[in-house]
Amino acid sequence: MQKELKYIRLMEDLKGKILSGEIRMGDKLPSENELSSAYHISRQTVRKALSILENAGYVYAEHGRGTFCSKPVHHNRNSKNIAVVTTYLSDYIFPRVINGIDTVLTKEGYSIILKNTRNSRSQEANCLKELLEKDIDGIIIEPSKSQIYCKHIDLYQKLEEYGIPYVFIQGCFSKMHDKPQVLMDDCKGGYMITKYLIEMGNRNIIGVFKSDDIQGQNRHKGYVLALQEANILYDPDKVVWFYTEDRKIHAYESIYHMAVNNYPMDAVVCYNDQIAIKVIQALNDAGLKVPEDVSVTGYDNSYIASSNGFKLTTIVHPQEKLGEMAAELMLDLIRCGEETGNKRKILIEPEIVIGNSSCKKTTCNDNHTSYTI
Repeated sequence: MQKELKYIRLMEDLKGKILSGEIRMGDKLPSENELSSAYHISRQTVRKALSILENAGYVYAEHGRGTFCSKPVHHNRNSKNIAVVTTYLSDYIFPRVINGIDTVLTKEGYSIILKNTRNSRSQEANCLKELLEKDIDGIIIEPSKSQIYCKHIDLYQKLEEYGIPYVFIQGCFSKMHDKPQVLMDDCKGGYMITKYLIEMGNRNIIGVFKSDDIQGQNRHKGYVLALQEANILYDPDKVVWFYTEDRKIHAYESIYHMAVNNYPMDAVVCYNDQIAIKVIQALNDAGLKVPEDVSVTGYDNSYIASSNGFKLTTIVHPQEKLGEMAAELMLDLIRCGEETGNKRKILIEPEIVIGNSSCKKTTCNDNHTSYTI
């Protein structure tokens, strides 16, 4: 058992270096003696690890010269398989986005391989490493924690080296802004919905945004622009930032704390519909009514934005359409190559939908005391 673990460890370590680009095509690997010494294992164990890598096409041996990193033979770009990697698969807007992708690709004879990262950068890296071993023609990917520096850009470079095109959806890492992508204009969306609340007579507008995704940063930027345009002083204390890991509790707890302590609050601009529902729950638990006391807005116009006569004021996310556009861009990359595809950036215009989670302060309740504007 111990011997088996040792050769697996060596095999995985060498494979990781090949996939990351640390060991490149044509590079000579350390000798059996060198590997044996470095890993404190026998030459027989080294040979077993190298044999697995050779059978998988990662290395090849030349008699009398040594072992070399080989060019992968399994990426022929005619497998008719496209990988789709999203942060989540089965909830919120993701099923409809995936359905849009599948609709377009199925018509063209492609199949999709689904992966999810749960918005974990390490899991994204693992997904890319796994996909680099598969026979695929391209990848459509929603980057994980896209606001934070990407430590595995080398894996994207490896995709390019292998001739595998990729398309970003929803967000993009800052250092890869020139890559093919299909995005919402989130800055404009944040601006539009904040401006609407201002026009409805709100001045004390709380913002709740996601810190580790570029979408949250851009929606916050739009929020700030709308406040500045209306000559409302931006107050960082009126902004709640949350992370992927605390998204289920932080927004609720922050808004509840503000509400029970009578913090000046006319309205709340939320990162998305999921957060808006948490915020409404917090306000209700604190004894405030939506929209009579506080207006609340969402983002995405998801299925949870309306139920039992309740309808969030929100920004439309063209979920299936975004998926279709990403799939069409991927097909364009496959057919036309980098010359026409890799410079393409599709930015979708936002659209606001007015629901009953917001209203004019002077009209939504005759007993309501309006704030000074």
